[in-house]
Amino acid sequence: MTNGYQLRDVAANTITIRVALAGDGPPLLLLHGWPHTWALWHSVMPALARSHRVIAPDLRGIGATTRPDDGYDLHTLADDAAALLHALGAGPAGVVGIDLGASVAWMLAVRHPERVGRLAIMEGLLGRLPGAERFLAAGPPWWFGFHAAPGGLAETVLEGHEAEYLDWFLRAGTAGGRGVDRATRDAFVDAYRGRDALRGGFAHYRALAANAELVAAAAALPRPAIPTLAIAGGVVGDALARQLRPITADLTTATIQDCGHLIPLEQPDALVAALTRHLAG
Repeated sequence: MTNGYQLRDVAANTITIRVALAGDGPPLLLLHGWPHTWALWHSVMPALARSHRVIAPDLRGIGATTRPDDGYDLHTLADDAAALLHALGAGPAGVVGIDLGASVAWMLAVRHPERVGRLAIMEGLLGRLPGAERFLAAGPPWWFGFHAAPGGLAETVLEGHEAEYLDWFLRAGTAGGRGVDRATRDAFVDAYRGRDALRGGFAHYRALAANAELVAAAAALPRPAIPTLAIAGGVVGDALARQLRPITADLTTATIQDCGHLIPLEQPDALVAALTRHLAG
């Protein structure tokens, strides 16, 4: 899983961030979601590293990054990313986010625009901003409430059954339920195995309500001029683009075909092509 990549632990914003690095050139920051780690990007990193210095961290609380009790608000998560870029002497960077990482990437562009040259986000939502009504017509996905339940309920129920639980998401998140390759699946399961590892992932869900308020406040600010690409996969689809359109000064869109939620693993070549076009301007 680490062939061709350098794994480093970087002190940034009071935590230690595990980051995979590859290539040289302009920096490109890749932000994963749940239940992923930096390894979500392993299929696209070699191609992107031909022209960029690829920086793929584990988010706060996940994988080999520190699991503090707090700091899962979008302001702190964006500051984590900015501090990581600063520690690596990188920026302005291209920034790519998926799932939970999409809102982190967007907030990074809002809070630290000097750190972001171009932005690409996919298969995630920005809080409760208008535009996602069709996607949310039946309400938020069921696991949002389960993961956010207080008192460590999800950890208590799932400890010892992490593999079975994550396997469901990896099948449901891919077109035709085909799942992902065994090495990537095992890396994800290992990263979330145990009560504390589960807690670190679920902390992001427990912050969703507060983060929606932070998104709403940020969306009321002047529209950032950072060129932004909204990429639709087969789950969230164009809901993210619809949220972005009223609040983004420079927005383009792309759709990845024959794909579910896990675009970097399902259609790496198509994603690399879309990102390369966007990053080249």
